[in-house]
Amino acid sequence: MDVKRKAEFMVVATQAKKPRHELVVHSMEKGGLVQSGPPRTSGLMAPIMQLSGHQGDIFCGKFHPDGEVLATAGMDRQILFWNVYGECDNFGLLMGHTNAITDMHFSTDGATLYTASADKTVMCWDTTSGTRVKKLKGHSSFVNCVHSARRGPSLVVSGGDDCTVLIWDVRKKRPATTLQNTFQVTAVTFNDTAEQVISGGIDNDMKVWDLRKNGLLYRMRGHNDTVTGLSLSPDGSYVLSNAMDNTVRIWDVRPFAPQERCVKIFQGHQHNFENILLRCSWSLDGRRVAAGSSDRHAYVWDTTSRHILYKLPGHNGSVNTVEFHPKEPIIMSVSNDKQIFLGEIE
Repeated sequence: MDVKRKAEFMVVATQAKKPRHELVVHSMEKGGLVQSGPPRTSGLMAPIMQLSGHQGDIFCGKFHPDGEVLATAGMDRQILFWNVYGECDNFGLLMGHTNAITDMHFSTDGATLYTASADKTVMCWDTTSGTRVKKLKGHSSFVNCVHSARRGPSLVVSGGDDCTVLIWDVRKKRPATTLQNTFQVTAVTFNDTAEQVISGGIDNDMKVWDLRKNGLLYRMRGHNDTVTGLSLSPDGSYVLSNAMDNTVRIWDVRPFAPQERCVKIFQGHQHNFENILLRCSWSLDGRRVAAGSSDRHAYVWDTTSRHILYKLPGHNGSVNTVEFHPKEPIIMSVSNDKQIFLGEIE
């Protein structure tokens, strides 16, 4: 990537507090090397990698679909690119937003990165050349969330404090569709076919919008506080939501699902008085879900048993995003403490 190099970065392989993440130690026994500690499960240089370089709170992080690099952004208005393997060096820096970056998503093919910002814009970046290719203006207030469609590279949805959900065809300058909500919108995603958009906001409800009719299709009620994160399941049948009521929920968004669409509730993590948009995500096989937490831990749940599989320590601030690697048992967490962790799980 032909971008400015970030001069200062630090990579630290840290030893975890949980025994399952102990660094591998070799001891000489009967003339040969014997591995002690649990076997490694990924190609990470160490079971836990700590990445430092941001100058402010980190709000969002995403793995590139090929799994080789990741991008992070937040309060310092900078998008940093990091290698996942080796020493996790910071090799790229993109600048252009004039206020905090609140959300980001790669296109399905990884060729484009979409970012939302409190500067009221959505930007599209070419990940090969490291250049900004589009600046989408249409929101009249902070943009809280952005997501691209899984099929067809040109459709993007964004939501903001101006109480609108905007659908963009990134080949054009103006929004293709404006969906008017009553309250601020804090989370958005497309359904699998990109014929519907799912939104969440400070009115606690999740709304499903039909893009063929440009109107509200149905609501999903259950959360008792602001919905801060939405994520579509790998198979497209379910949506995961994180909310300030300290629950993560799974909803059935298939066309002929029963009226009560909430099928699973996960608990254990915390929101606090800070109005931070804590995001959530699925593992590639759909068997695990993860969410950020204000209690400085990264949480991973088993979708079948609803039990907490991992409550991972290490951060010194609110954990805003937890993401699963697209190919290996690795999770990334980003935090208000300006740190990024990559951790190996079983």
